[in-house]
Amino acid sequence: MKSILVVGGAGYIGSHMVKTLTRSGYDVVVLDNLSTGQRELAKYGQFVEGDLADKPFLDELFNQYQFSAVIDFAAFSLVGESVTEPAKYYRNNVANTLNLLDAMLQHKVLNLVFSSTAATYGNPVYTPIDEQHSQNPINPYGASKWMVERLLQDYAVAYGLNSVALRYFNACGADPELELGEMHDPETHLIPLVLQAASGRRDSICIFGEDYSTEDGTCIRDYIHVQDLCQAHQLAMVAMFNGILTGAKQFNLGNGEGFSVKQVIVTAKAIVAAENFTITVKNAERRLGDPAVLVADATQAKTTLNWQPQYNQLDTIIQHAWAWEKKLAGLD
Repeated sequence: MKSILVVGGAGYIGSHMVKTLTRSGYDVVVLDNLSTGQRELAKYGQFVEGDLADKPFLDELFNQYQFSAVIDFAAFSLVGESVTEPAKYYRNNVANTLNLLDAMLQHKVLNLVFSSTAATYGNPVYTPIDEQHSQNPINPYGASKWMVERLLQDYAVAYGLNSVALRYFNACGADPELELGEMHDPETHLIPLVLQAASGRRDSICIFGEDYSTEDGTCIRDYIHVQDLCQAHQLAMVAMFNGILTGAKQFNLGNGEGFSVKQVIVTAKAIVAAENFTITVKNAERRLGDPAVLVADATQAKTTLNWQPQYNQLDTIIQHAWAWEKKLAGLD
């Protein structure tokens, strides 16, 4: 049984990853400092509270366990906050990741799956975006992830570290078994915000701009179910174990199909209306820095990793998220 370290495993995506790995027969250690993670989401694996900034702690952790791979979700990810507090983002997302990489090398753990982001691309020159698209991040969050990707390329050449950087588009949905789901504080993602407006935990949902160059005038984004993200991480890890992937590789993770803000709201309205809930919608001006369309070309992940998203229908994604929201709101 291989032992896997999941850093940030008490977060939204990390907790789903730990469950996926555990169900697949891996021995999982969850490392989280709980700065944004939730202890109650660490339902699987062995939980260890600690911080990547603490080098002696990392050395002790790697001495205690014989890890075969590390999956790293640990990062601050609020774009707006990264603009006002860039030091916080570079220190946590870059400097602390360096500590992790150095601990891995010291203890000869040479397989890493890294949680990256479509924010490394910046404003799209074309869509759908493939991995060859230029990387010009427009905020410190995206820049911090791009810097780590650059580090991983250099560590592969110099030290033989194998890594797969997975560039997410819009992670969403919830565990179909309702053990896990999205519970950020503050919440910034569209689908849970829309559903909070249905459950009564929020008064309304706001559409920021209806004058984009899209069919209905609202922004289009690529939504990918959290379970499908986890499947891709495991496939990437196994590909490194099997020697199929070596060096530093990068893959986009998305459905390859975009849905507009209005499409998301209309779909959510139909789902909650079946249970006699309603959603109040308000309109506001555009926000700075919102591209009209962000859609992934995930062909490489599908062909190289044999990855096939299972939950790529918008209504399925929202149904899972709605079931989770009802549980959080005490409506289930």
